[in-house]
Amino acid sequence: MSANDNFDWDKFESQKFGGAYSKDERAQLEKMYEDTLTTVQEEEVITGTVVGITDRDVILNIGFKSDGLVPISEFRDQPDLKIGDEVEVFIEDQEDPNGQLILSRKKAKIVKAWDIIYSALDNDTVLEGMVKRRTKGGLIIDLYGVEAFLPGSQIDVKPIRDFDVFVGKKMEVKVVKINAAFDNVVVSHKVLIEKDLEQQRQGILTNLEKGQVLEGVIKNMTNFGVFIDLGGVDGLLHITDISWGRINHPEEVLKLDQKVNVVVLDFDEDKKRISLGMKQLTPHPWDALPADVEVGSRVKGKIVNVADYGAFLEIAAGVEGLIHVSEMSWSQHLRNPQDFIKQGDEIEAVVLTLDRDERKMSLGIKQLTEDPWTKTDVLTKYAVGTKHTGVVRNLTNFGLFIELEEGVDGLVHVSDLSWTKKIKHPSEFVKVGENLDVVVLELDAPNRRLALGHKQLEENPWDTFATLFSVGSVHKATILEKSDKGAVLELPYGIEGFAYPKTLVKEDGATAEAGENLDFKVMEFSKDDRKIVLSHTNVYADPKEDASKADKFTKKKPTGDVKKDAKTDNKKKADPERSTLGDLDALSALREQMMSNEKQAKDDAAAE
Repeated sequence: MSANDNFDWDKFESQKFGGAYSKDERAQLEKMYEDTLTTVQEEEVITGTVVGITDRDVILNIGFKSDGLVPISEFRDQPDLKIGDEVEVFIEDQEDPNGQLILSRKKAKIVKAWDIIYSALDNDTVLEGMVKRRTKGGLIIDLYGVEAFLPGSQIDVKPIRDFDVFVGKKMEVKVVKINAAFDNVVVSHKVLIEKDLEQQRQGILTNLEKGQVLEGVIKNMTNFGVFIDLGGVDGLLHITDISWGRINHPEEVLKLDQKVNVVVLDFDEDKKRISLGMKQLTPHPWDALPADVEVGSRVKGKIVNVADYGAFLEIAAGVEGLIHVSEMSWSQHLRNPQDFIKQGDEIEAVVLTLDRDERKMSLGIKQLTEDPWTKTDVLTKYAVGTKHTGVVRNLTNFGLFIELEEGVDGLVHVSDLSWTKKIKHPSEFVKVGENLDVVVLELDAPNRRLALGHKQLEENPWDTFATLFSVGSVHKATILEKSDKGAVLELPYGIEGFAYPKTLVKEDGATAEAGENLDFKVMEFSKDDRKIVLSHTNVYADPKEDASKADKFTKKKPTGDVKKDAKTDNKKKADPERSTLGDLDALSALREQMMSNEKQAKDDAAAE
């Protein structure tokens, strides 16, 4: 038998801790112990007491059967934490594999924060948060550990251009939206300002009246003016009411966030629109215009605007005069003002009209030079027969205008462009802007008129053409164009002729068409009218047939006086040369009458 076999286990059991208690006493003691413990639920926020602090953890007593541990890193916001302090923690796990109670202060703060945020949304309360950083569209604010988004449009009632100035600062906000699915919170600081401004706005609108001078801050700039914050109410300062002088953009004289004094010009109480002015706070520059500025005086200034009809010259801030395009040059042809001056040019001008009451002034710059038509040498310089070279300025149906010098223009009629070609429109001969040599045909200095010619620079070739294109002569010609009235022909030396439709029939019976080169006989030549009428049909017609036609006109029917006829016949026999000339004269007169009738009929047809 071993020593263990003789061991008294009953006596040993009675000597253990609590072994002297009966079952009832033990049960009573266990109940008393359990009453000292706190019943906890996982994912619950509870208050604990700090009972110990180590390098890694903070030991908390939450009244549970065991103490819990929280990483010390979660207490960075409480560097002065000490034993005995009470903090709220979140129960993550009642017992991990090691039997340890797991707590989290960070999660407790988040749960508590969400409770506060939901309560603030329901009760419309104001929360204070810290601006952590900026984003593309606004700011991120820390609300008790929960990140909330503050849009840029909800920061202030006026546009914010630099979000960085708010980073690291505390800001009061209101919760306007919560997306529980994504745990997103949207807040606004603007609504807090608007409530305060509404009271100010009502006070301003109640006391607002025309002529009142107010102080405001430039809130926004546009190309047509600036919006000024008057303390809860916005007013528009139009660009034309900023300065008496002309400006292209408000940023030339004003800056954003600048404080300015303005005067109320107009107020629409229904639409709550306020029109403001700044230049009205200073005297009008026209009132300070020197007395020596009068009609005929010379002034200097800067071109501030160029329009299609002229340019505006600013001789002082707010004092402008119009230089009409007709007063920029002595030329009779109006051109674009940009051809003479540009915006920003500093020039001199002559005062033409002045109305101080209406504050209007017209100026001229051509008056700085002498009128070319009043010069003493104009009669000799442009005498009849003198030759010049000018620039084509304008084309019309009846001719073209040439500028010989600035202010001196002349007309070249379309009939005075060429001796040989029939020009329907001057554009067929010359273009605007080209140079053209001319000769003076007429001069009317009092009425400022010049008649010019271009073809007169050469001798009239029709004197020579009279011998080259004599009636009956045959020439090669090309049909240029064809119409119902006839065809235009091109003859040698560049001269043009005309053929009637019936004279275009060829020997084979076909009709000549445009582009064909055929022989044509001259039927009529007029040097004065510069006209040549030709015929292709008469080229191949039988000469005998023409002669027989001519004989018909020479034969006469016998009369009743035979003796007289006999005497006449004897007289013709006695003087055969004279009788032949008489017959020829009669035939020629008859032919001329027929041709004249035919020409008149053709002219009437052409006129129709």
